[in-house]
Amino acid sequence: MDQELTDLSAVVTGGASGIGAAIAAKLQSMGAQIAVLDLNPADLPEGQIGFACDVSDDTSVKTAIEGVVAAFGGVDIVINNAGIGAQGTIEANNDDEWHHVWDINVVGMVRVSRAALPHLRKSAAAAIVNTCSIGATAGLPQRALYSATKGAVLSLTRAMAADHLREGVRVNCVNPGTADTPWIGRLMDAASDPVAERAALNARQPHGRLVRADEVAGAVAYLASPLSGSTTGTSIAVDGGMQALRLRPAEQ
Repeated sequence: MDQELTDLSAVVTGGASGIGAAIAAKLQSMGAQIAVLDLNPADLPEGQIGFACDVSDDTSVKTAIEGVVAAFGGVDIVINNAGIGAQGTIEANNDDEWHHVWDINVVGMVRVSRAALPHLRKSAAAAIVNTCSIGATAGLPQRALYSATKGAVLSLTRAMAADHLREGVRVNCVNPGTADTPWIGRLMDAASDPVAERAALNARQPHGRLVRADEVAGAVAYLASPLSGSTTGTSIAVDGGMQALRLRPAEQ
């Protein structure tokens, strides 16, 4: 088993379920010490420690990061994965929801990164990886608010990479396509025809299926690894070709 993250400590926000849990498991398998920051960090796998954390609350974030440092002695890797979804056109969400989703999906990453930066600067292998989305690079129907936040995450990633490169902190992001997560599952279950909805979401990706959480975790692990020391300010699409490919219709 590859242990290239041995002796490194990693913070994974939203790491108790879905993509976050897959990321935490992958980094742990590579030797990292894992701290999961989540609203409800319960029932974590053996060897992971959890800290209750609300990324929309700066005091909560600072307290959680202080707990990680007390437990591990520092922070080497930050995975900003916590986020929430939103549906609809610009008319569907009122100002309060726009502020709420923006506060979690964008400013939440700022709070966690800001709290961790003093410790990352002391690391010889510092890396931040942000979970972005295909919504940052492709126009998706009924995702105006969500896509706006993820577009901001993509730009924020590049700006952070420029700001902190000479401090030894690499910053990158991953752009998953439609992933097989609990949130997408709830959307499909709520559709008038869940089977047809799943078929449509599968077909939207050129490889014909939803993206698996472990596939996203693999890309995150690459970006977090010290072996990727020359990779910063970039994004990796994990979308089955949705952004880059234009395939002809499959022959029937």
